[in-house]
Amino acid sequence: MSLDMQATHIDDLSHVHLQWFAPEDEGKTEEATEYRLRKEREEGRVAKSPDLVAAIGLLLSSVALAIFGPWIFTGLRDMTRWFLTVSIELDPRTDAAPLGGAFLSYFARLTVPIAIVALVAGIFGNLLQTGFLFTTKPLKPDFKKIVPKFGQYFKRTLFSGEALFNVAKSLFKITIIGVVAYLNIMAEVPRLMHLFSSTVWNSFGFVAGIVIRIIIETAILMLVLAVPDYIFQRYQFKKRLMMTKQEVKEEHKMFEGDPQIKGRLKERMREIMSRNMAINVPKADVIITNPTHFAVAVEFDPATMAVPTVTAKGADEMAFRIRTIAREHGVPIMENRPLARALYAEADVGDAIPEAYYEAISKILAHVARIDQRVAEKYAAMGAS
Repeated sequence: MSLDMQATHIDDLSHVHLQWFAPEDEGKTEEATEYRLRKEREEGRVAKSPDLVAAIGLLLSSVALAIFGPWIFTGLRDMTRWFLTVSIELDPRTDAAPLGGAFLSYFARLTVPIAIVALVAGIFGNLLQTGFLFTTKPLKPDFKKIVPKFGQYFKRTLFSGEALFNVAKSLFKITIIGVVAYLNIMAEVPRLMHLFSSTVWNSFGFVAGIVIRIIIETAILMLVLAVPDYIFQRYQFKKRLMMTKQEVKEEHKMFEGDPQIKGRLKERMREIMSRNMAINVPKADVIITNPTHFAVAVEFDPATMAVPTVTAKGADEMAFRIRTIAREHGVPIMENRPLARALYAEADVGDAIPEAYYEAISKILAHVARIDQRVAEKYAAMGAS
């Protein structure tokens, strides 16, 4: 292969993402972040057990069928009698509309109550697992899924813990249904043997009662089985959403910002604060210090301020800079450790002094007015005006 062909081949490979060749779960050791979970929920992907929804729907629907059974049975009998009666009186070719209307009326009466219960049960089963969630995103076509990933599909459906769990669950369901049906039928064999001497409607009601009892008992057992299935689905969901450390870092950068950018912003803020300090500190009435770790400049101008205001503050190097500027311009420096810490933590530059510290600040300013001629003259001029 020539050098030109090799270069072209390497250039083509540069467009292939190397992560395509990495194992799917390689390096995914971190729990999904709140942002990742929220995005999955917005996409309609949540931990949910279809078996739990089906079990609740089957149980409530079968209970409703048992409650409404006699009424449904009566409606079914009336419908049968009506159609047998009119079958010799009406012509389907000319009386199709009345027959169709009667059929729809009877059909609604027989099915709507159970359908409503099944609908409510399905909604309740989903709300129980995921809470209220409405999104249309799962309905949007995704053309990426037209070509299936057969490797991942067979790995997940045939050669994984989830596949083994689903197979065991299906076999257990079949066993439960078979055992429940067998026990119920065997318990009623003596009575079933005498149905030949009973009326059709009595026989139908007796068999229907056995069927409903089998459905209810099966639904209860399915509901018990659905609880561990839901726990397993939550475990699988969390496992699929696990992230690599790099993904967590990238997400952290997205919200918190790049550390280098944040560092430059902090440096820029320090520069701005330093320039403001050179203007605000000389105008301050007093500097309250820790004495070395914190420094807070306080100014009170009754003409423009309702209460004393923090005009500059800083810690460590910034505090040293504030004290230096204050000494150069003859601004009084007062040491008050708890007050300096409190003002630094609770008040930003430009904020009024918190009400809890009014008394302490007033005492300090009164003391400063007695020892500093500049402050005394300012307060005296304001009092005279």
